[in-house]
Amino acid sequence: MKTLVNTTLCYIEKDGCYLMLHRTKKENDYNKDKWIGIGGKFENGESPEDCVRREIREETGLIVEPEDLEYCGIVTFVDKSEPAVVEPVETTTSYYTEFMHVFRTRKFFGTLLTDCNEGDLEWVPIEKINDLPHWEADEIYLDFIAKNHPFFSLKAVYKDCKLIETYLSGKEYKHIFEKK
Repeated sequence: MKTLVNTTLCYIEKDGCYLMLHRTKKENDYNKDKWIGIGGKFENGESPEDCVRREIREETGLIVEPEDLEYCGIVTFVDKSEPAVVEPVETTTSYYTEFMHVFRTRKFFGTLLTDCNEGDLEWVPIEKINDLPHWEADEIYLDFIAKNHPFFSLKAVYKDCKLIETYLSGKEYKHIFEKK
């Protein structure tokens, strides 16, 4: 059996900071100790917008209206080392594949939760995010978001938690490797 998963991720921006989730509380968490945006897996019948708004509300207590979401791009994660971790779905590959729909918003309302069951919420200055533990490919799409890049399709291939290949709109993309 193969695995295909749809998820969302939103970068909620305020005063030059993104609201980040430091994943520290869940057992057996693939994102353990990493800093990530707000989001999660689709539920049955949800669109990307439905999913990200629900996840924002559940994880942060904040409310975002649909018209205040900026759909920035989609990131296809392929993990060549991981066995299926969610309900298997037949695909043409033998790898875990996740389609992450990436959003940004600068408009929200409500009161930020003081306790999140997945980790700690913190407003982090945008220029400091790359100094925190994160997935390598995050640097690519966070740069696209910061530079208002048009809608993007990024593919990030990992093996043993190490980024080994990246593609932008189907073409090999070496940006992340040239920096090292």
